[in-house]
Amino acid sequence: MIKQATILLIEDSPTQAQEIAGHLSQRGVDVLIAEDGPQGLRLASSSELDLLVLDVNLPSMSGFQVCRRLRRDKQTADLPVIMLTAAGGSDDMMQGLDAGATDYIPKDEFAIDNLLAALQSMGLID
Repeated sequence: MIKQATILLIEDSPTQAQEIAGHLSQRGVDVLIAEDGPQGLRLASSSELDLLVLDVNLPSMSGFQVCRRLRRDKQTADLPVIMLTAAGGSDDMMQGLDAGATDYIPKDEFAIDNLLAALQSMGLID
């Protein structure tokens, strides 16, 4: 039995945050939700996390900025980050990976399946 993973989801849309959190909770994942980058950074530095799922289009600071900031902080530098975003162009993807994202998943009809597959490959869910 895999220990229950704790994931921080930084998503500014309450509807999408609840939908994603619901899918993860059904798989036994403990989900924390932040609505913007500053709140997400505070939670990331004060919580024991296994993974961070990050939207790119956020108010006040972009997901790219959040990811770069996480990578500069030695407390969160090694935390896996999956960008899950509607910004699905190849330039966006390259910018996300350059910012330090572990994976980049476009929000499309396969987004949840792709996210769950990524978590499975990381050993965070069965």
